Amino acid sequence: MRKIYTPASAAAETLEAIKFLEGRWKLIILFHLFDGKVQRYSDFEKLIPDISQKMLAQQLRKLEADGIVQRKVYPQVPPKVEYRLTAWGQALCPALDALLNWAEQKESIEETA
Repeated sequence: MRKIYTPASAAAETLEAIKFLEGRWKLIILFHLFDGKVQRYSDFEKLIPDISQKMLAQQLRKLEADGIVQRKVYPQVPPKVEYRLTAWGQALCPALDALLNWAEQKESIEETA
């Protein structure tokens, strides 16, 4: 059964949900993992050239700790580490697609105004 929200409880729950995604790089990392993609650490470095190694490691660790990203380490030299979305992380895709669609509407709304 779905929760029924009041304006106050909806605001509080939204704030809690946003905490999972706050940070300059988390959404960019997530978009690179959508559609079941698996990325290695070095892939992220190439895909997001403006992020420092330290920040990339921090953001990936936080996403993993929050249960959004799964990290798999292969016992080999050099180390091989892969990242993929958990089922809960993958469930975020429709919400972020909706956010992109909402942002696209700005131009068409401004043109008609």
